[in-house]
Amino acid sequence: MTSFEIEELPFDSLALRDYPDPSGKLSNWPAVYAINDKNDIYVGETGNALLRMSQHKRDPKKQHLEVARILLDDSFHRSACYDLESLLIQWFYSDGEYTVINANDGHRNADYAGRPSFQLRFREIFEELRARGLFRHSLRNIENSDFFKLSPFKALVPDQERAIVDILQALFDDIENGRSTTSVVAGEPGTGKTVVGISLIKTLRDIQASRGVDDAEQGGPISDFFAQGYPELFADLRVGMVVPQQSLRASIARVFGRAPGLKPEMVLTAWDVGNATQPFDVLVVDEAHRLNQRASQSSGVLNKSFADINTRLFGEDSLEYTQLDWIRAQSKHTILLMDAAQSVRPADLPPEVVGEVIGEAKVSHHFFPLKTQMRVKAGTDYVRYIRDVLGDGAPEHPDLGDYEFMLFDDIGAMEQLIRERDREHGLARLAAGYAWSWESDPKKKGMKQIPLRKRPFDISLDGHKWRWNSAEKDWITSPDALNEVGSIHTVQGYDLNYAGVIIGRDLRFDTQTGRIYFDRSEYRDKKGIQNNRKRGIVYTDAEIERYVKNIYAVLLTRGIRGTYVYVCDEPLREHLRTFIPSASVLLNSGS
Repeated sequence: MTSFEIEELPFDSLALRDYPDPSGKLSNWPAVYAINDKNDIYVGETGNALLRMSQHKRDPKKQHLEVARILLDDSFHRSACYDLESLLIQWFYSDGEYTVINANDGHRNADYAGRPSFQLRFREIFEELRARGLFRHSLRNIENSDFFKLSPFKALVPDQERAIVDILQALFDDIENGRSTTSVVAGEPGTGKTVVGISLIKTLRDIQASRGVDDAEQGGPISDFFAQGYPELFADLRVGMVVPQQSLRASIARVFGRAPGLKPEMVLTAWDVGNATQPFDVLVVDEAHRLNQRASQSSGVLNKSFADINTRLFGEDSLEYTQLDWIRAQSKHTILLMDAAQSVRPADLPPEVVGEVIGEAKVSHHFFPLKTQMRVKAGTDYVRYIRDVLGDGAPEHPDLGDYEFMLFDDIGAMEQLIRERDREHGLARLAAGYAWSWESDPKKKGMKQIPLRKRPFDISLDGHKWRWNSAEKDWITSPDALNEVGSIHTVQGYDLNYAGVIIGRDLRFDTQTGRIYFDRSEYRDKKGIQNNRKRGIVYTDAEIERYVKNIYAVLLTRGIRGTYVYVCDEPLREHLRTFIPSASVLLNSGS
């Protein structure tokens, strides 16, 4: 490939009109551009950069911008330019030096000939732009950030794009016909359900604020909704995103705080929705399987609040009402992002309720499946393989490519490799099932007054000691995360580059029956085994086992580049050796 060039010119009508173009590339060549002032930036692609600059200068939303930079390369074609445009939007948004003022009109994560080589070139372009002061952070820090992973400008794979287009069309038809609806977006871990939800809300807000087709750059199926008719129908919609998990909710709120049209207050708890005095038009619910049924809450105040919300919304306090009922009562259009196999506590929505909702969505043609694996580089086969292995299956080993999947006999060696991977790539963390008590819990009386380094350890294995996650919000990026162990409640919903998963003695292997079983005596999550006295439900070991296996399946599917495993129960370790390659063999062979 030839070298790229960056043409920098004033974003001024007279300067643009008379700007010299001896090579002709500024007016007749595929190019990507960025226009900015001190605060805002706009990114686009075009085949005629000078003409496009003049068009943008007439747009009231962009007239305040001051400098244009046009990126040119002899090898550029439209597919490469679309790709670079998408990456630059994501990088600028995630970096935070500027506010990205693009509308979310659709960027497809599409393959094309020579893409790996182009993407290496794009990283060189990033470094040059950073050297010119347009980026604050390194590319590694940007791409490891929550802002990048949860970006409302994320490039979408075809089934994600199709889901958003189909939801928007269904929403348009339902509003036009006065129907209230419940939609379901279903997918396994790593298929990008959360990204679809965030992108959908950003797109709705951009359509609301648009003036018509001129706001749409891409010309793809999502851009069609910026045309006349859609903005008028969507104009007054009150939208919000419900996130049951505290840690993930805080991260998404920060993401919303950086994007025009979105606000942190749009990120809600189910309690916020239940207590709202004004109903919503559209509510998107992330990890909807984690919504609560009627069960003992963490405090007496919340138990009373559950009953009060039921009475206010439905005129009675029935034990059958769930937080899903609140959300459906408080929104005309409910969009649920869910995977029943990621329920991790008995207080989560009952399986029969999840099944009913999915069945209803399929019948009404409001069911949108996601299939493409976006997180784990080993692919969809890896996710299914993990679930089959934990489910006493005997699956065939899938081809995992260069994915690092290893079973360790030495917990110290696993921790050392996690630290090495964190130095190399960042976001390498230890995580474990809830098989150890939380002695260092900062909520315990007087614990916050004790310096972190002097608090008791929670996990002790083979002479190595760790504390559970000391930060309930954004633990993965917190300063002490590398020295701690994350639980399901701080890891679910997040991406890691490498995950070191400790399987505690809450899961064991019976050599007589040849099956994996749950050991209640080793499980330390009180809410995870608590019977539902309100509804008269007593949970058997077999029922809790399903949740515990779900927990480990979630933990084992967090790693983008690799997953390392240490198993405390020796018979289970030997059993899993059949399915997970030995670290000692792989590392000694140099693989």
